[in-house]
Order: sequence, then C-alpha cells, then structure tokens
Amino acid sequence: MKQLEVHIMQQSYMLGCPEGQEERLMAAVKHVDEAMCGIRDTGKIRGRERIAVLAALNMAFDLLDLKTQNTELSQEAEQARNQAAQPEHAEPTSSQASLDWEEPRLQSIMQRLDAATGQPAQAA
Repeated sequence: MKQLEVHIMQQSYMLGCPEGQEERLMAAVKHVDEAMCGIRDTGKIRGRERIAVLAALNMAFDLLDLKTQNTELSQEAEQARNQAAQPEHAEPTSSQASLDWEEPRLQSIMQRLDAATGQPAQAA
C-alpha cells in the first residue's frame, strides 16, 4: 500500500492507497475538496467539521440518486430485453408494438445503463 499526501481545504492528510489506484484516489480527493470549498465559500458555515458533514451528506444524496436511477434503468432495460426476447410470431401487446431497438429513447436508456454500470456498450 502506498502513502500519498493530499490536501483538502488547505489541510494536509496522509492517505493509504492501493497500488495502481492513485489516480482514482486523487479524483476522489479533488471531488471532496471542491465540495467542501464550495460550502465554505458560501460563507454560511464556518467549522471544518460541519463543512465536512454537509459535503458528505450532499455526496450521499447524489449517490442515492444515482443508485435509484441505476435501478430504474436496469428495470427498464430488463423489461426491454424480455420484450425483445419474446417470439416474433406472438401477437404483440400495445406496449410491445412500439418497442424498436433502433428507437432513440431505447438506445439512450441502454447507453445510460451501460455507463452507470460500467459495462461496455452492447450492440442491440
């Protein structure tokens, strides 16, 4: 494990970092620093600890929103895959009749799902 010195709100911290994860850690440090400095710069909150808690809460809200979006996109994609997997000779329902893998909205959903899950884009 590597030790890296980082700065958050002009304070130095020594952090342990697994080999090969330095770039990822530095991106996280930058994100935290920007969040905390943004809160500090509003001038309404003074204490470093309070700023850190507010930044953590903001990031937690963002993370929960992303998880909710990911779940919704996964469900939509699963429904689309299930509908697409049905035999062609079956009589389509009204919702199936409009399903078209070339439809821009469906393509957008699939791309967002792939981006959110870190999966490579799949050809439909």
